[in-house]
Amino acid sequence: MSQLYIYTGIFFLAGFILAWAIRSFTLGQIKKQLKSVEGFLESEKRKKETLQKENVQVNNMRLAGEAELIQKLKDAQKLIHEMENDILLLQKSNEETEALLEASQPEIYNLKLKLIEAGNTIARYKSQLGK
Repeated sequence: MSQLYIYTGIFFLAGFILAWAIRSFTLGQIKKQLKSVEGFLESEKRKKETLQKENVQVNNMRLAGEAELIQKLKDAQKLIHEMENDILLLQKSNEETEALLEASQPEIYNLKLKLIEAGNTIARYKSQLGK
């Protein structure tokens, strides 16, 4: 009977050691997989951070470009407005000059009108010949 206890104790101890070895091996495998997954997650986190930084830079460049274009548009609109005012002033000045020329020297004014008509007629004939 004492041999039975000895064998039972040995088998129990051997089973316990075998179970401990299997458990340790399995834990080692799980730890390896966990480290691998953690490394992958860290890599993906870095990629995400890099993409976010690049996205912010691209967005800032887009905003800067838009601001520059808006400023150029405002400058162009201001220039167009100034040019329109200048054209109106020139038209008014031309009308005043024409009125003075007509009043003071009607013969020259009439010759000028005939010269303009002749120029227009020549332009019409040229365009007809060009067709």
